[in-house]
Parts: sequence; C-alpha cells; structure tokens
Amino acid sequence: MTSSEQRSATRPSLRNVLVSAPLTDEVMQGLRRDHPEITFELIEHPEDADGFPDADAIIGWRLSSAQLERSPRLRWLQTTSAGVERVLTPEMIERGIVITNASGVHAVSISEHLMAMMLAFARCLPRLLRNQDRHVWRDENVRDHVFELHGQTLLVVGMGDIGTALAERAVGFGMRVLGIRQRIDLPEVVAFSRTSSVADLDTFLPEADHVAICLPLTDRTRGLFDTEKIDRMKPGAYLYNIGRGQIIDQVALIDALRGGRLGGAGLDVTDPEPLPGDSPLWDLPNVIITGHTSGSSPVYWERASIIIAENIRRWQAGETLINEVDPVRGY
Repeated sequence: MTSSEQRSATRPSLRNVLVSAPLTDEVMQGLRRDHPEITFELIEHPEDADGFPDADAIIGWRLSSAQLERSPRLRWLQTTSAGVERVLTPEMIERGIVITNASGVHAVSISEHLMAMMLAFARCLPRLLRNQDRHVWRDENVRDHVFELHGQTLLVVGMGDIGTALAERAVGFGMRVLGIRQRIDLPEVVAFSRTSSVADLDTFLPEADHVAICLPLTDRTRGLFDTEKIDRMKPGAYLYNIGRGQIIDQVALIDALRGGRLGGAGLDVTDPEPLPGDSPLWDLPNVIITGHTSGSSPVYWERASIIIAENIRRWQAGETLINEVDPVRGY
C-alpha cells in the first residue's frame, strides 16, 4: 500500500463541506442525496469571510493565510482549476491539507485552442483579419507566407491531459509529435513519436517547427524558456504557451520575435496578467494573444462536477482521490 493509499484509508469522514463553485442545482441535489451524512453549504462570496471554522472540506477557491488560520477543521481543498501554484502555500503544506485539482477538465478546449493558433499561423489568419479590418480583398503576398501543418514537427512540453489531447489532434493533421515529460515513469503515449525528460529538452527543441508549453508553474519550470532555450529552437519556429506566463522569459521572447528568430508566438498566458497595455506583445504582427481564455468551455462545470462528485465519494470510502497534488512536485 502506498503512502497516499494509507492516508486515504485512515482519514476521517466529511461532515461539513463548503461549495463556492457554480455547481447546478441538479448536481447539488445529487450530492445531498448520495451523501446525507454531509452538510453542503453554498458560499457566494468566500473572499469576504474571515474563516470557515466548521468546514472539513472546501470546493472551489483558495484561502488567504488569515482564512486558513480560522479554519481549524479543514482537511481537504478541491480546486476547480488545474494550476495550484497560488493554492499550494507553505501553510497548506505544513497543515497537511489534501489538495486536489481539476486536471483533465481543460483537455478538449485547450488542445483545440492550441490547434486553432497553429492553424491561424499556418493560414496567415492574423494578417488576413487585419486586411479585413482595412477592407482589403486580396493580398498576393500571403501566398509566400502560408504553410501546411502536415509533415511538420510539434514538440509538446508537458505530457499531461492537455499535452496528450493536443498530440492526438496534431497527429490527425499529419504532424510528427515529440514529447517532453516531467514524469518518465508513466506509460508511453501512442500519439508521440518520441518522448524524453526535461533533461533532453535542448536536444528536442531544434527539431520542432512548433513548441507548445503545457506545463504547470513550479520552481523547476519558472523561467524555463529563457534566452538560451529560445535560441535552441529552430529558426522561424512558433512558440505557444497555455501553462503560465512565468514559464517564459518575456523579454527574451520579445527580442526573439522582433528579431525574426521566432516565426511567431501564440500566448494564452503572459507575465504579468492582465498584460499591460504598453507591452510590445500587443502590437507585434507575429503574436496571437487570447487573454487566458483557452480553458473556456460550455461544458466546463459539467466536467468539473464529475471530478468533484467522484472525489467526495472516494473520500468517504477511504479511496485514493483523483488529481491529488504532490506538494513536492508542485502539481
């Protein structure tokens, strides 16, 4: 039995659960029906509360240090996002509070978003849309700049749910897909032609026409794509980031884009956020900025609700939880 399984088997059952996530009435009714032993309380403005003294578990938000101090019974925090860098505080770790995230909820929407950005560059859509704004019908120069994804190489840096979903879609477009993963102990994924650890990132970068960052923000990934890494990329390659803005050295990125070292960048996340109005990134013609919207989906909460309901069931049954965060790895 693993240490995680041992903890699961010995933890006390939940009695009071606070929910700030916008779960539907149907979902809430289902939770109350399936777990009559638990009191579920909806909180609309958790940020205004001093603390949560009766809560065994909280679903949907991060706590301030003061709120955590006034939540002595808290044993579990189920976030409704995939990233936990703002949740995984020293106080949470010291208290031994279990943190689970919503990893997997974004796989479809973000992988499709990344494909959309790659296709936009391939078909010169940023340029053509600017032409549309100027009522320009024909741009003969576009013929010299379009390209096909078919036959090109995509490097996915971070082979989690999103990275794997992206690889599967890219293969459908006839791309060769390489993968860099942080956990080399996991099984191989069919969609990837070749995979390795972060230690081999420098070797993989020169092969790729497109590099997609699908990593969580941790101490190891902060600033990973610095001047040296960007210089290792194939001249004219495209860089995409849906992880966190701090993974890329933004000054190095701007220099590479201005100097033509990179063909372009598709950025759903930046450093900082919101991106200041005077950032050069806004006006560079080879940049697509989508303002942290790649995870948006009409079925987001439907998918998140499945994870939440299953984790409550597992907690009460003493089983291993879905998406339990490892405080050492940071994800």
